[in-house]
Amino acid sequence: MNSEKNRTKYAAVAQEFDAGRISRRDFMRKSAALGVAAAAPLAFGASHAKAQAAERYDYVIIGAGSAGCALAARLSEDPDKNVLVLEAGPADENPFIHIPAAFPNLFQSPLDWAYRSTPQKHSADIQLYMPRGKVFGGSSSINAMIYKRGNPVCYDAWGAENPGWSHADVLPLFKRSENNERGADDHHGTGGPLNVADLRDPNPVTLAMVDAAVEAGYPAQPDFNAGTEQEGFGLYQVTQKDGMRNSTAVAFLHPALTRDNLAIQAEAHVHKLLVENGRCVGVRFKAGDEMHEVMADAEVILSAGAIGSPQILMLSGIGSRSALEGLGIELVHDLPGVGQNLQEHLMAPVAHVCTQPVTLAHATEPEQAELLAKGMGLLTSNIGEAGGYLTVMPDAPAPDLQFHFAPTWFISDGAGNPTDSEGFTIMPSLVGTKSVGEITLASANPEDAPLINPNAFAEAQDLEILLEGVKIARKIMSSPALDDFRGEERFPGADVQTDDEIRAYLRANIQTIYHPVGTCKMGSDDMAVVGADLKVHGIDALRVADASIMPTIVNGNTNAAAIMIGEKCSDLIRA
Repeated sequence: MNSEKNRTKYAAVAQEFDAGRISRRDFMRKSAALGVAAAAPLAFGASHAKAQAAERYDYVIIGAGSAGCALAARLSEDPDKNVLVLEAGPADENPFIHIPAAFPNLFQSPLDWAYRSTPQKHSADIQLYMPRGKVFGGSSSINAMIYKRGNPVCYDAWGAENPGWSHADVLPLFKRSENNERGADDHHGTGGPLNVADLRDPNPVTLAMVDAAVEAGYPAQPDFNAGTEQEGFGLYQVTQKDGMRNSTAVAFLHPALTRDNLAIQAEAHVHKLLVENGRCVGVRFKAGDEMHEVMADAEVILSAGAIGSPQILMLSGIGSRSALEGLGIELVHDLPGVGQNLQEHLMAPVAHVCTQPVTLAHATEPEQAELLAKGMGLLTSNIGEAGGYLTVMPDAPAPDLQFHFAPTWFISDGAGNPTDSEGFTIMPSLVGTKSVGEITLASANPEDAPLINPNAFAEAQDLEILLEGVKIARKIMSSPALDDFRGEERFPGADVQTDDEIRAYLRANIQTIYHPVGTCKMGSDDMAVVGADLKVHGIDALRVADASIMPTIVNGNTNAAAIMIGEKCSDLIRA
């Protein structure tokens, strides 16, 4: 800084910003005029909301999740466009976000929407826990970091009805996002924002499970993202860098926030889209105890996820006429597909006591913090370290059964873990889901969670795939490679043996894999919400870009696909 006078001026500018009297953009501009390369905080609280809303933006993005962060970073590459992101949660400052093995501590915390499904009538009336990130990075800040795209045939099915969405169309977007530490090839990219890595310190029980699967007669699979051949077992790649989580906030958003044309308003709960004469012109949101409105000159993009995006549309009068009028919501546009077509993956545990002191039960021991500083140790575990794919149904276009292996107990989303022993868990996972559910509003109050019904096991085939999965899991768990670690089977347990007993166990013990999709589906039929350009049918200047636009669920972990959707939306807008 050139002089004491400039230092005094900068202090005054900083005070104005801290008090929320000027926006981030004004703060950056005034600082630059004083010769100061100032960095505004990543997050603005309620005190800044009025200043941010007073600005005009070209694009307003609702949600700083997996798609929203990628979209914000790409759109703000154009210095002539101003972008605002509205995020319901805070900045990603909680250390549990960045320590991979600590993510279960974030479940049912203030950083989690912590949704519960309605009672599942085909599944013993259980209410499924459905965590969703409420923080910068969204669910990429609280998930298990598994980098899985899904089989190419899944995208070819999208592309058959939606031009530009076949696997050949989207593969370049996956590669553009990616910095794969294995290097670039036909299927992978380097130099992208998102770091994709092999686990630095896989657990010995995990390595033994992979060997056990091969002993049981299943192929080894070194890369689950290399073309259509997914069958087999192996270690999963993860969105980590140097043994720490590489969320979309870390990878995309934080670097982009150095630009003075990008701002993010934290703790901004969107209540309504503002629509005038069939055009979305802005957004109404609540920050603290006050309501604010911000205008978008070009577009509003909903990236609030498969639960949040349809909820916001319906609260704004965009959805089924009968449903909205029944709640006293003024109809803006009759779009009956909003909230329909909900699809989810399901899993259930097959778990054994571990006879060796090597599991993640020891992750909190003092030496593990020292190892983490070196990018090693139990704390670098993503918990779901390995797994595999198999095909159960002969007519399945891609593998319909996945496995997730954890070198620890993982029962009832971690809430039901035994405390009397160490364990390890393999989760047969339904990824060829046929059952379809819905999301509806509980009320017209934006503060009320919506009603979420995945309709688990409505299609009998889904249950039969998981039944076969339990049998395969038991075959793997009994293989010689696990002899040195395997104690008694605690789940399902020795008293669960017949097919009917296993079905009953599954109905009472399924968990979601935290992959809700499809509720604003892409297409041109009567139940489609967006077209192939991601524009909402019947409303101008409004798009949806997140997992809700998937017409059908991909057969793998959905985070990579959500990031790709954000990348694709940026290309569609900038084109």
